[in-house]
Amino acid sequence: MRKVILYTVLIAGALMFIYPFLWMVLASLAPEQDIGNLALIPSSLTLKSYLQMFQKIPIFRAFFNSILVTASITTGVLVFGSMVGYALSRLEFRGRNLIFYIIIFTMTLPFQIILIPQYIIMVELRWVDTYLALIVPYMINALSIIMFRQYFKSIPQDLIDAARIDGCSEFRILFRILWPNAIPAMVTVGIIIFMTTWNEVLWPLIVIRKEELMTMPQLVTLFVVGGRAESQLGVKLASATMLAIPIILAYLFFQRYFIQSMATTGLKE
Repeated sequence: MRKVILYTVLIAGALMFIYPFLWMVLASLAPEQDIGNLALIPSSLTLKSYLQMFQKIPIFRAFFNSILVTASITTGVLVFGSMVGYALSRLEFRGRNLIFYIIIFTMTLPFQIILIPQYIIMVELRWVDTYLALIVPYMINALSIIMFRQYFKSIPQDLIDAARIDGCSEFRILFRILWPNAIPAMVTVGIIIFMTTWNEVLWPLIVIRKEELMTMPQLVTLFVVGGRAESQLGVKLASATMLAIPIILAYLFFQRYFIQSMATTGLKE
């Protein structure tokens, strides 16, 4: 009976979370006049809202931009985050703990504090309206460094010592030995960075003004609030659905590694 109650509560909670998204998807396939009824099952299904969206905005170009920016940032964070995490976990040097605590401290600072200085740097480097402005500032991530550090500390030191005896360099130890043993951590970091980068709106709105360089969240935001959707709710829901699908697919594909890493990567000394 206790399990029945537990699973009933969990299923009810899951339905509360999934219902808005499910309604959004079905409403984007419904005729415009049926959306206001808030019915889960529409009277008929149509792709008219999606066709109108494709005609109004360059959604495929924005999708390509988002994939390029997100993949570049995710790759950079995995490489540089694992390098810094390895140095903080396995290399002995003065000030190592101080650097680690400073990295933790940076996580408490809201993005709005560094927004103006970071934009000024982009202007001085003449990176405004370029992919570099979207990619370079996010290639170092404090959370990824902490997660890699904690995961590398759980790997036996004997494995690293044996590699050093065999003549492996620190880079080879990291990329050839530790990376294959840190797949859960890498997948978790990759999913978190992918989701965060994919959904980023504020920074692209500041540094990108050319439509051909806009990412999907930026273009969809301007499309929905800028009047180009012409108050058509179905078109707005279609664009929001297109924006959410890659995130959902990525999480569903990698969720096993994500849960495994979250269970094994604790913040401990």
